[in-house]
Amino acid sequence: MSKIYRINEFAKRIGKAPSTLRRWEREGKLVAKRHPSGHRYFDETDVRLLTGVAPEQRAVVVYCRVSSAGQKDDLASQVKAMETYCLGAGIAVDEWIQEIGGGMNFKRKRFLALVERIERGELRQLLIAHKDRLMRFGFDLFEHIARHNGCEVVIVNQESLSPQQEMVEDLLAIVHTFSCRLDGLRQYKQAIKADFPECSAVQPKALCE
Repeated sequence: MSKIYRINEFAKRIGKAPSTLRRWEREGKLVAKRHPSGHRYFDETDVRLLTGVAPEQRAVVVYCRVSSAGQKDDLASQVKAMETYCLGAGIAVDEWIQEIGGGMNFKRKRFLALVERIERGELRQLLIAHKDRLMRFGFDLFEHIARHNGCEVVIVNQESLSPQQEMVEDLLAIVHTFSCRLDGLRQYKQAIKADFPECSAVQPKALCE
């Protein structure tokens, strides 16, 4: 997540006087972000823009994903639908990213590369067919980070491109994970009872379980 600066901190960060930043605001050269309270703030996106670190042309990227290699037809349909959407909306796409990997896997190679590029301020817009094409959980956090780095996430909301089979598989994976944890807890309780048999005899049952 980008660090947030008050005007004096931001001025020091970029080597300018606060009065210079206020003048730039009056002249329209700099636009501060605002908290709900109305207080202005700046972040690393503004640092990059004013220090020239950010690329002059930031990319517009479309990201498409399916969970398994057996869904290549679904992936092709997803790409085709996004092409149709972008053409109709007049959006010029700089790059198309296609990936095969589970929506609960946050270590997907191309997904991680995408996150790093957003953090570097290299993307202006990211388009996806549906929230879960990017990730099954945590989308709001991702969108917050993207927004603070100057990247707009556009959700086309084509639910037909979000296979129900994937959701079922992900839910089963969650159930399996918690089932394993519960089994581990039961084994842990049994080990405690074996090591401390006097516990059940002295302490209330609820404290020994």
